[in-house]
Amino acid sequence: MLRDKDIREPLFDFLEESYGKIRILEEKTMGRSRADIVMVAPDALYGIEIKSDADSYTRLANQVRDYDTYYDFNIAVVGTRHAMHIHEHVPEYWGIITVEQTDGGVDFYFLRRPRCNPMVKWEKKMKVLWRSELAQIQEWNNMPKYKDKSKEFVIKKIIGYLPERITEETLKGQISELLFERDYSEAVNVFSAKAIKKKSRRRGRRL
Repeated sequence: MLRDKDIREPLFDFLEESYGKIRILEEKTMGRSRADIVMVAPDALYGIEIKSDADSYTRLANQVRDYDTYYDFNIAVVGTRHAMHIHEHVPEYWGIITVEQTDGGVDFYFLRRPRCNPMVKWEKKMKVLWRSELAQIQEWNNMPKYKDKSKEFVIKKIIGYLPERITEETLKGQISELLFERDYSEAVNVFSAKAIKKKSRRRGRRL
């Protein structure tokens, strides 16, 4: 029986062979769910849900709703136990990759290629970016800085530039470029600054 841990590493190799330049981000929060994998491609984000032979469909309906609001394309990766029925549980525009164990290791096969997700929402997709990364998008597109404004405020302002002042293709490429270049060694500084800001706001309310 193939489990999640047996699938991940060989899956990353398969995705790189299939798509070329990619970056893999694992276990990303999306609404009330968590994406197993976010695959960054030069012009799109892919949400990837793994359903190993040890998994059930119990939470999949809610997960599908969240994936559909966050990512340009979505793919279900399933073990042989689910291969015959997964199409009943995901939309027709989702891709399906089947995985099976062989004497030589693990084999992957595209049962169905993903199509562009019609349900994606820009305000959700852009939440994957850090506030500093949103500032870079503002700079690239000659926008005001809004230094003291919230992440949600800035996202709305950027979306307001679509499509007249920023094309969707341009913004997709900029998001991917930032995620390709993201340095997770900076994460401590990013989240420490966020915590300090929240603490400051709480103190201000008490004064």
